[in-house]
Amino acid sequence: MEDVWFGAFLAPEAAGADRVMRHAELADRLGLDLVGVQDHPYQAGFLDSWTLLASIAQRTERVRLVPDVANLPLRPPAVLARAAASLDVLSGGRVELGLGAGALWDAIAAMGGRRLSPGESIDALAEAITVIRALWTPGDPVTFSGAHHRLEGARPGPFPPHPIGIWIGATRRRMLELTGRTADGWLTSSFHSPPDAVTAQAKIIDTAAEDAGRDPASIRKVYNLCGSLSPLRGEGFLDGPAALWAEQLTELVFEAGMSGFVLAPGVEAERDLRVFAEEVAPAVREAVAGERGRPAPEPVRRPVLIPDLDEAGRPRTAERAPGPLPPGQARPGRRLVDVHDGYRAQLRQVRDAVEQVAAETAAPHPDGGRLAVRQNHWTLGVFCATFRRLLTVHHEIENGRTFPALTEHDPALEPVVKKLEQEHEVIAELLARLDRACAELIADPARIDRVRAGVERLSQALASHFAYEEEELAEAVGRLEIGL
Repeated sequence: MEDVWFGAFLAPEAAGADRVMRHAELADRLGLDLVGVQDHPYQAGFLDSWTLLASIAQRTERVRLVPDVANLPLRPPAVLARAAASLDVLSGGRVELGLGAGALWDAIAAMGGRRLSPGESIDALAEAITVIRALWTPGDPVTFSGAHHRLEGARPGPFPPHPIGIWIGATRRRMLELTGRTADGWLTSSFHSPPDAVTAQAKIIDTAAEDAGRDPASIRKVYNLCGSLSPLRGEGFLDGPAALWAEQLTELVFEAGMSGFVLAPGVEAERDLRVFAEEVAPAVREAVAGERGRPAPEPVRRPVLIPDLDEAGRPRTAERAPGPLPPGQARPGRRLVDVHDGYRAQLRQVRDAVEQVAAETAAPHPDGGRLAVRQNHWTLGVFCATFRRLLTVHHEIENGRTFPALTEHDPALEPVVKKLEQEHEVIAELLARLDRACAELIADPARIDRVRAGVERLSQALASHFAYEEEELAEAVGRLEIGL
C-alpha cells in the first residue's frame, strides 16, 4: 500500500491568477504533496492549464503537479505526451498526468474538438494511453493505427526523468474497469462521488486490476475534496473540525484503499490549506501508520508562516464530548463564525482594492493624470482605516464583554482568552502599520508594495487568529449560552 498523499485542487481562474499562484506556493511551503489544476480549455475565463502548471513549477520546489484532469478531446495525446515529459524534465520529475475522456461536448465542439459518444470517448482514451506511453519509451519510431489516434513513425522523446503516472478521472463502470486494467492511478471527486459511491467504485477498479493480473494496491486512488473546516461538528461528510476530517479520511484509506486527498479550498483558502496540511494530513498519516505497524513519516520542515502570533505557544482546552450541539446551543457558535466571515469578506475587498490601485498606479488613465492617482491612494487609505476601526470595535467588545463572560462560566478557558487578548494587541499593531503605509503612499506612489505587504501580513495573521478563536471558543459560547 502506498503512502497517503495530500494536495490542493485549484481552479485556474484568469481573473484570480495572482491568487492561484499564491495558493500553489503556499501548498509547496506547507509540505503538501500535490497541486492539481482543472483543465477546461473551452472556458474563456480560465488560464491554460499547462501554461499555469509550468509557471507553478518555476515558483515551487517539491510539490508534484497534475492536470486534474487533462481534457483529452482538445489535447492530442502525442502532443500531450511531449508536454508532460517536457514539464517533468523542467520540474525535476514532479509531474503526474491526469486524463479525462471528455465532457461538455457542446463546449468541446465549439473549440473544434470532435464530438464523441460515451463509448467512443472511452475507446479514444484507451488508445491515447497507448500513444502516450509509447512516446515516453526509448526505442525506434512508433507506428500506431487506432480508430481515433494514429502515429506514423513518430520518434519517442523527450523522456521523463521519473515514471509519470497516468491517472484516469472516472466514475462509471467502463472507465473504472479501464483504470483497473491500464492506469497508474484514479482521480474522482467528492462533489460527484460521495464516500459510499467511492467505496463501490474502488471495488470495481480492484476487481478489474485483479482480472488483469495487476496488484490493486499499486493503483493510486486520489479523491478531490470539498467540505467545511468548522469548529462545530456538522451532520455531513467533511463538515466539522480537523479531527473529524482526519477520522473520515482515514476510514476511506482502509475501506476504499484511497491513497490521496486533494482539497478544493473554500473562501478562506489560506486557512483551509494550512489546517489541511498541518492538522488533517498528519493525523491521517499517523492513524494509517499506526494501523499498518510502522512509524508515521516525518513532517516536512516548513518556515513559520505567521511569526507575529507565536502560534506554537497557543494553549488548547481539553476536548469536549463528540457530536453536534443541539440547534439552540450551536447557534451562538455559528454566529461567531459568521461575524468572522464578515471581516474576512471585508479584508478580501481591501486586498482587491490594493491590487486595483497598484494596477492604476502603474498605468494611470491618460485623462486622470496624477490627481486621479492621488485620489485613489487617499480612497484606499480611507478604506483601510474603516476596516481598522470596525475590527477594533469587535475586539474591544470581545475583550470587555465576551471573554470575561466565558472565563466566569468556565475558568479553564482563561489561558486561551489571555492568548487571544495578546493576539488582539499584535493585530492592532499590524493595523496601525498598514495605516501608516497608506499615509506614506499619498506622498510616494512607490510605497504601494509596502501597503500590499502590510495587507498580506494582516491577512495571514487574521486568518490564523480567527481559526484559533473558532476552534477554541465556538463550542464554548454555545455550551455556556454566551451572547455575542
